[in-house]
Parts: sequence; structure tokens; C-alpha cells
Amino acid sequence: MTDKIILRGFEVKGRHGCSEEERKHEQPFIVDLELYLDLSHSAKTDDLGDSIDYTLILDDVKKIVGGTSRNLIETVAYDISEFLLRRYLLLEGVKIVLRKPNPPVKEKFAGAAVEIVRHRQ
Repeated sequence: MTDKIILRGFEVKGRHGCSEEERKHEQPFIVDLELYLDLSHSAKTDDLGDSIDYTLILDDVKKIVGGTSRNLIETVAYDISEFLLRRYLLLEGVKIVLRKPNPPVKEKFAGAAVEIVRHRQ
């Protein structure tokens, strides 16, 4: 499937990390999503009911990232992918890129990220 809805640069606050300090204070996370689904029908009908309302997707992502603290961003990205595939039956697959722009390390760099791609079985 080559059709996709792309959502980039969604900033969400969360409390994820291996240190107590990271889980104690909210920090920004940046989420990019690619939602793989057939868009031909919704393109013809011009009806949101035939597609996926990405405002609902963003609400779901915000709840997951802002929810239960996790040690690893890998776990958060996995939770997002699994939730979206369970909830939205039109989805054939998802790609989640979750970035942590300010990890607590001495070295200066632009942040850490994980990318998870999952397809419906």
C-alpha cells in the first residue's frame, strides 16, 4: 500500500526515561506518524467518514505519551503502534517515529529517536 496520511512534528509532554528525574518532570517528545491505508474511496467520496480523522489519532497519541511512564521510548512507540492498529480498522499499517529532543546526557546532540513500523497481520 502506498497511500498514507502523514503527521509530522507533534509535540507532546511525557515522563519517560530510565532515571527517576526523567520520570519526575515532564519533558517534550516529538512524534511523526505515517498511517498506511487505502485512500481511494475517501478521495472519491470526499467524506471524512470514509477515512481516518487524524485529530482523533493525535488525541490518542497524546494520551499514550502523556500517560504511564516508561523506561524506554521504544516501549512508548510500540504502545502507540499497537493501540492505533487495534482501534482503527481502516489502518493497514503504521510508522511511528518518537524523538526525545533533550535526553539527559553530557554530550551535545539533537536527541534520540526510535522508529517502529508495524502492519496488520
